[in-house]
Amino acid sequence: MSRKLRATALAGVLALTVAGCGGVGGGDGDDTGGTATKGALSTMGFGLSDEIATTRVDAFKRDHPDVNLKITEGAFDEQQFLSAVASGNPPDLVYMDRKLIGTYAKRGSIQPLTDCVDKQDIDMGRYRPAAKDQVTLDGTVYGIPEFSSVRVLYLNEALLRQAGLTADDVNLADWAGLPALNAKLAAVSDGRLSRIGIDPKIPEFLPMWARANGADMISADGTKPNLTDPKVVEALTTGVRLIEDQGGFGKFKSFRDTFDFFGAENPLVKNQIVAWPMEEWFLNQAAKNSPKAELVVKPFVDREGNPVTLSSGQAWVITKGAKNPDAACAFAKQMTATDTWVAAAKARADARKAAGQPFTGVWTGNAEADKKIFDELYQPTGNKRFDDAVATIRSVQDVAFAMPASPAGAEFDKAWYDAVNRVLAGQAQPAEALARAQQEATAALDKAAK
Repeated sequence: MSRKLRATALAGVLALTVAGCGGVGGGDGDDTGGTATKGALSTMGFGLSDEIATTRVDAFKRDHPDVNLKITEGAFDEQQFLSAVASGNPPDLVYMDRKLIGTYAKRGSIQPLTDCVDKQDIDMGRYRPAAKDQVTLDGTVYGIPEFSSVRVLYLNEALLRQAGLTADDVNLADWAGLPALNAKLAAVSDGRLSRIGIDPKIPEFLPMWARANGADMISADGTKPNLTDPKVVEALTTGVRLIEDQGGFGKFKSFRDTFDFFGAENPLVKNQIVAWPMEEWFLNQAAKNSPKAELVVKPFVDREGNPVTLSSGQAWVITKGAKNPDAACAFAKQMTATDTWVAAAKARADARKAAGQPFTGVWTGNAEADKKIFDELYQPTGNKRFDDAVATIRSVQDVAFAMPASPAGAEFDKAWYDAVNRVLAGQAQPAEALARAQQEATAALDKAAK
């Protein structure tokens, strides 16, 4: 993803940051305790894959020389995590998807961060509301948000022009007109799909389609599923039809699975897709790998034409049984502090400049950090397509929603994902599949409540 480019010289960046603000994490009330924090500290689910990660970790090591930090690289593994907690020998700190936090909080696998927030004086008001809400269960904070990923609509203007259309002709507010638009954009011959017209990105983005239709799939407190709402059924029906009209899910998915979203031969360059909602990180990839592509980025919109976007991201949590919760808290704070993010963004900007590539920003869960990054570091690329896209992404961050923290979030997700997959496989109709999912999710949430 956008975090795969490595910087070659970070020491200068860090030195400048220290000189300019009294140390990363120290210039705006972010002091994390310095050398008072000590001992061994272990993490899970995080990797040093790029300069965004290494800059921040290096800052923590510099400011906390008495902490013996061990980062076990690799993606979060649920079974490994639960086994470690059950054994009484868990890592101190885990980097996980925010949507999982409610489930693990309810199970008691992770700790409330009330004391952490108080002792380290973490200003939770800096974090984006959608991110903060997703790490808060029953009024208690269980995670410190990291990145903030939102969804926007990407368009291949070259293919639109071939169809005699412009970006303005792609109106996601007009659901009744989507099948006809899809037919103009897709390339299907003898049941063979060679170009996707509109990819609705379901199951993944069904909550965004439902919100665009005026429905939430679960209550705001994360305890009551709302999967049988006719507006949710309509959202699923609309998305499924777009896929069925392009040869059905089997052929659609097989074709889409060949895409290289992370490389120079991405589907935008190869003209394999015309319109699709996707996370903001693809802009970074496009700027790096295909800066001459005719890309247009618009907000995803509801049926009234108002911007709507789904927010997601990771967060740091402290495990039950953590041996060094104080160091874990200091680490989580510094990794997400305003000055630390700005230093990391500068490292990214410098690396992109050295490589002759545009810098399109860094998107975090810390709204204050993002403002500084875009006010002080970001410079227009000179490519109007990318500059307009950055402005679009910035504008939708403030209207983003996230699936709420839920005591059975994992089970809820499985219920509706399975429902969508049954429909895509031709095993059930939308209303039938969602009715079953409603029963399954209700049972899981009721069990969690007890």
